[in-house]
Amino acid sequence: MAKLLLNMRMVPDDEADEVRAFLDAHAIGFHETLPSRWGISYGGIWVSDDADFPKARRLMDEYQARRQAQAREARARELGEGRAETLRDVARAEPLRVVATVAGIVLLLALVALPVLLLWRAWA
Repeated sequence: MAKLLLNMRMVPDDEADEVRAFLDAHAIGFHETLPSRWGISYGGIWVSDDADFPKARRLMDEYQARRQAQAREARARELGEGRAETLRDVARAEPLRVVATVAGIVLLLALVALPVLLLWRAWA
């Protein structure tokens, strides 16, 4: 039975391509499922043969560790050079999005606090 190696939710195209490439390079059989029309399932890359899964998982772990190290190095380089995106940059570029996000957070915190406040008033 096939086993899921990579859930494709929020996976960039270059990462999916690299995973396909290393599976092909190591002669590991795989197939892909497409995302559903309504966004319930995001699709994935599946290892077809159970016997190949441990090898594929090991390769995937090594790949993800390398990719993580590269991303952290790139972020550190951007921070060092002063090119990293900050909250101020996002607020300047998309002020409505930032205001809507803050309003949503305040609304959710109020909804979470409401039962406590109502119980407190009932006891007082």
